[in-house]
Amino acid sequence: MQRFGVHPREFAGLPGILLGAPAGTVAFPHLVTNSLPLLVLGTVMLHLYPNSAIKVIPAVYLGPGIAVWLFAKESTIHVGASGWSTAWSAYIFVAGVTRRDRRAIAASLLVFFLYGSMVWGVFPIQPGVSWETHLAAALIGLALAIALRRLDLPPLKRYAWEDEKDEDEDQDKEK
Repeated sequence: MQRFGVHPREFAGLPGILLGAPAGTVAFPHLVTNSLPLLVLGTVMLHLYPNSAIKVIPAVYLGPGIAVWLFAKESTIHVGASGWSTAWSAYIFVAGVTRRDRRAIAASLLVFFLYGSMVWGVFPIQPGVSWETHLAAALIGLALAIALRRLDLPPLKRYAWEDEKDEDEDQDKEK
């Protein structure tokens, strides 16, 4: 998969934006560690934010690869789907904070509890890990969560007691 990875600022590395960066894997353990987060975060994205997911998924598929091709160190090759999980976790967390509805907040807390340690992936701590991909993906997820914060808002529930209260206030105003 190394040959299908993103080779920064090399024309031979451009196909890696479509092939290696978002969908590839270096080794079987890398595939295993990315599979469960992708399944959980993808399910949350599609369930809570179906209209946003239509815009987020292509941006997350292509965006980190393009950013890495433009800005990463030239001597490295970037491969792996961990950018997806980083972007989706950033999106779900920020969406929960900005939307302020119970479902989004619960998802935000769950993602933070399960995958909050992903934040360490955006720093150049571990050799051989593409922190540039993680950083680009996290920034893309954050930006999309802010830009799409008005999409997929749940309808406000009105309870029977609220309607009775409004009727009582209307009758008081008429008197």
